[in-house]
Amino acid sequence: MRITMITPAQPGSKAGNRATAERWKILLEKAGHAVGIVTDYRGEPCDAFIALHAWRSVDAIRQFRTTWPEQPLIVALTGTDIYRHQQEFPEETLYSMEAADALIGLHSLVARDIPTEMSDKLTTLYQSADGPEAFPEPRKNVQETGFRVCVIGHLREEKDSLRAAYAARLLPDDSRIQVVCAGKAYNEDWRTKAEQEMASNPRFQWLGELDKGKTRQLMADSQVMVISSVMEGGANVVSEACRAGLPVIASDIPGNVGLLGKDYAGYFPVGKERALADLLYKAEQDPEFLGALKHQVNGLAGHFMPEKEQASLKQALHLAIQRCSQRR
Repeated sequence: MRITMITPAQPGSKAGNRATAERWKILLEKAGHAVGIVTDYRGEPCDAFIALHAWRSVDAIRQFRTTWPEQPLIVALTGTDIYRHQQEFPEETLYSMEAADALIGLHSLVARDIPTEMSDKLTTLYQSADGPEAFPEPRKNVQETGFRVCVIGHLREEKDSLRAAYAARLLPDDSRIQVVCAGKAYNEDWRTKAEQEMASNPRFQWLGELDKGKTRQLMADSQVMVISSVMEGGANVVSEACRAGLPVIASDIPGNVGLLGKDYAGYFPVGKERALADLLYKAEQDPEFLGALKHQVNGLAGHFMPEKEQASLKQALHLAIQRCSQRR
């Protein structure tokens, strides 16, 4: 099939939507399809259309549905679609969801957070990541200087990007924890906040945006990753951590619980730096607890294999084609 995929993220962007689009292109092409990624759609012909982001892609979705009403349409739901735009922009977001022949959700709890009548066209897809063989060796001189905690992702409100830095301020004096954050500041306000935090908090370092190789080195050098988001559709960085065997401490939001499972031991209440500080200190001081987290992420790694993500894409495409044929 000739598949067109639209994402709001421009070529070269390190935004999650762009990375997802590029990865799906590879997986779909390996399955025998021809895939083009666009950021603007004007009704060009294709055999199927995949839109990343229900709200941001609504104009393209309207254009496709108007121009090609009998062709299959798949909409991938982001965290902001599910947990913000459904409430703030219901007309546009729900239109995209209703127009879709199939929906893709990126964690196992999405069905409970969208209208019940849409659950029958939902496919749960776990984003894949490379395995430990793709990561460099930890640098001994870095690991010997302290207990490194990494935070990876663009600095913005949804990520609550400085929560781990605030938690580090509350640690006992004997803690050797250092929080290292990698990601582009969403705007000047976030840049200022990160720079001010770094200047006043000796336990915090912000590296800015890193390329893939340096990001993987940061993960390899770290003992724990923190994902402190207030909303997530299913962060790919969780997949990467699990495949790399890097323990995760995560906010207890659906987007994290839907990836790590209800029984995962490393949750803290969203936005609560005191609870996060306690968990980080426990991970540093209690080898059994850290080992239990590592055992759990290793056990989850099989969910995030490329072949499973490819199978979920095929399932969503098959469902869209099937439902589309029923509409004809």
